Amino acid sequence: MDLRDHEPRNFRLIALVIASALLMQQLDATVLAIAMPAMARDLHVPAPWLSMGLTSYLVALAIFIPASGFLADRWGSRRVYCGAIVVFLAGSVGCAQVHGLGMLIAARVVQGLGGALMMPVGRLILIRCTPREKLMAALSWLVVPALIGPILGPPLGGLIITWLDWRWIFYINLPVGILGLALALWLIPPTPGGAPETFDGKGFMLSGMALGCGVFGLELASRSWAVPIAWGLLGLAVVLGAVYVRHARRTQGAILDLSLLRIPTFGLSVIAGNLTRIAQGAQPFLLALMLQSGFHQSAATAGIVAMAGALGAVMMKPLAPLIIGRFGYRWGLSIAGLTASIGYASLVLWSAGWPISGMMAVLGTTGFFTSLSFTGYNTAAFLDVPASRMSAATSLYATVQQLCFSLGICIASGVLDLASKLAPADALGMAGYRAAFLTVAAISACGILFNVRFPKKT
Repeated sequence: MDLRDHEPRNFRLIALVIASALLMQQLDATVLAIAMPAMARDLHVPAPWLSMGLTSYLVALAIFIPASGFLADRWGSRRVYCGAIVVFLAGSVGCAQVHGLGMLIAARVVQGLGGALMMPVGRLILIRCTPREKLMAALSWLVVPALIGPILGPPLGGLIITWLDWRWIFYINLPVGILGLALALWLIPPTPGGAPETFDGKGFMLSGMALGCGVFGLELASRSWAVPIAWGLLGLAVVLGAVYVRHARRTQGAILDLSLLRIPTFGLSVIAGNLTRIAQGAQPFLLALMLQSGFHQSAATAGIVAMAGALGAVMMKPLAPLIIGRFGYRWGLSIAGLTASIGYASLVLWSAGWPISGMMAVLGTTGFFTSLSFTGYNTAAFLDVPASRMSAATSLYATVQQLCFSLGICIASGVLDLASKLAPADALGMAGYRAAFLTVAAISACGILFNVRFPKKT
């Protein structure tokens, strides 16, 4: 349903309200990595185990994002968006009240459910409420949270941990979310529900269970007490994934259309881009632990250092079209991927004696070229996708993207845990961090094998 005739004068305010809600979500995601050492002490678990709290949120995003469009059409986009804010706030309160790792995982899944609906439905509302000639200006607001969140999140988290308590990381969502909810109810025109296209319920269940079992199986694989459970989950994930692939081949309108991977530019962007995303998903997790637990830096200092990567990414944004236009996707992405991988690997050379400015320079450079990679992949992916399949392509791309961010955290946590067993005298010390950074750097570098298969000028 098109809402452009209801209250067109309010589209700028609607864009601001939706951008603020997304900023709340971005801040929550980036702040949490800095808080892990403090949370681990209070919850009485090894710090790497808190990776399950990070991945549970990302897995929830991957599972529920594909259903967001159907729910918005069925129940009305304003109703679903406001409900998503309420669910996200309920999950935030739950996270602030936890006293164990299991409770944290459950609360983060609730948060992820809210976040999975908040992002795409908010974008859908803005598109429907904005005059076509103003759409680009309105959508530009939604880029702001992705740019500002990673910059403000780490230092904000450091200040909260240093001066308050980690539970305030989640409590600060309440005033922002309540204000956003009130403004959404006031400004966004109501939308009636309808009878959308048939929902692929079977595919939703199969893909969701396969993703969940696979990621949590990888998470548990390195924990000696949970190895039998991990193998069971991984085996179940393989079976469910195979059943879903068979289902998708036979079903028109499958919730994740895997046939899109046959489009060369889309398939290459998914594979190569997500190898880079595995490394990028691991970096904040590893960096926060290494700076605080390995180098014994304060949470505030760790937050300031971590901010450098986001600053480098922001600096790249206006330059990315010029660089890709000059060198093309093949060479532009290959050079960016190689440089970013070297940046990830260079973190093994860090020591507690390194100056803060030197650490920030390395992270800024890595963030700069990683941002170039993501900009190139995000553009190339949809160059050859037909308009009729764009919605399905966006859904599949976003789902795999969230999955790979969580895989990066799983891999990094597993390497740290394995290193602590192989080198107990250096348990969770620099040997583990070096092995983890080298592992994710190698994974990122594998993307170059696919980058060179892009046409010279796409």
